[in-house]
Amino acid sequence: MSAQKNDYDVIVIGAGPAGYAAATRATQLGLKTACIDNWKTKNTTPCLGGNYVNGGCISAIALLESAKLFHLVSHGISEHGISAENIQADIPRMQKRKVDIVNLLNQQVNKIFIENKVDTIKANAQLINPNRVEIIPFSNQSSKSDKLPKIITADKIILAAGSSPIELAFAQIDNEFILDVKTALDLQSVPKTLGIIGAGAIGIQLAGIWNKLGTKVVLLEAQESFMNMADQEISDEAFKLYSQQGMDIRLCARVISTSIEKNQVNVEYEDSQGRHHCVFEKLVVASGRKPNTETLIAASADLLLDEDGFVHVDENCCSTLPGVYAIGDLTLSGPMLAHKGIEEGIFVAEYIAEQHSPINYLTIPNVIYTDPEIAWVGQTEQDLLARGENIKSSIFPFNATSRSQIKGATSGMVKMIMQADSEVILGVHIIGALASELIAEAVLAMEFSATAEDLARTIHAHPTISEAIHESALALSGRSLHIST
Repeated sequence: MSAQKNDYDVIVIGAGPAGYAAATRATQLGLKTACIDNWKTKNTTPCLGGNYVNGGCISAIALLESAKLFHLVSHGISEHGISAENIQADIPRMQKRKVDIVNLLNQQVNKIFIENKVDTIKANAQLINPNRVEIIPFSNQSSKSDKLPKIITADKIILAAGSSPIELAFAQIDNEFILDVKTALDLQSVPKTLGIIGAGAIGIQLAGIWNKLGTKVVLLEAQESFMNMADQEISDEAFKLYSQQGMDIRLCARVISTSIEKNQVNVEYEDSQGRHHCVFEKLVVASGRKPNTETLIAASADLLLDEDGFVHVDENCCSTLPGVYAIGDLTLSGPMLAHKGIEEGIFVAEYIAEQHSPINYLTIPNVIYTDPEIAWVGQTEQDLLARGENIKSSIFPFNATSRSQIKGATSGMVKMIMQADSEVILGVHIIGALASELIAEAVLAMEFSATAEDLARTIHAHPTISEAIHESALALSGRSLHIST
């Protein structure tokens, strides 16, 4: 590609979803590619997939599936005419199943790299200038680290180092009593009480898992509203349903201090009623994530970051340095979601190879893996109304579909919003069983600028849960078949 003989055409720093997608697609396009990753394991085998595979989302979803089954057998299986006694949750075995799934996915990414001839380097890395990356071995790495190159060069460099949990000065993590998210997903027994700082996506996912396994969970959220990133009616429904499940969600609860006494965590927080004190067996800090740029970029590189450490990029994911790109959680161009990072990884690899296919950030689906799940695409009603948009919306409850009744998954609803004049769909918001799967139809519809009438005229199988999407579209014109409008 370049007259200069660099070691690689492309260097990718980070092997999470954004990084492994970028590296894989780059090699598919004939670009000699290296991927440097620093996920630490007990051995020297490359552990690819980043926090998403090895420490976060996959683990949470795997554990939630086990917790849902345990809760069903313990509380709802008798409705199916099935009797079960002496039900117990074998947490170590649940954790082993989770680890087995993580290891399998990790091996799959590693196999893809081998098959596509991506050079994998297990080490820390730092961007020195637009063409140079310094390789920094782990402090406890074996003598094999002597064989690692000190500096490697490339025509193009893609930064995909991901993000890490935000730390709180008043809740110092020791991973014995005050836990980070990864440790909270690795617990080998069910705590009697669990406090969680933060009721965002991560916090509510953790709460759902341990609540179903029998823990008394209290979520302390500093914001005045619950899940303010979602549509208001969806977040209100979520608050109601999760509270009914036994989660204690306290809003406007600003934690002031924590201390450990008698093997318990004392938490002091403040709300509109004053100061309060509570005690937990364990406390989890789930207060958001920050980009991993602190040691990623040398000062000499002179790459522009914002005050929170995010990399400034343009519409093509190009940073302020020529030939250096940033994708995934390192930028503010879209939410911190794995599939957003994957699409950016593919996009940048193809852009480098002079294949340009822009990303439509307005149709990136958002998913929160709780029970019931929450998923949405497009804009919320509150945002559209704030802009003065002329809209029309409908709500169709899952309990009006026969398949939901059969499955015993009647909680939740589908909300559809259209532009009142053109009838183009502006947003679809779902809370309910399989919301993460159902949202794909809405994404496809919006990607092709479909109208609500297009969806209303699309034949859906009966009985299915996806009929709720169809019925929501019908309801926009007062034609719903299974609820009165």
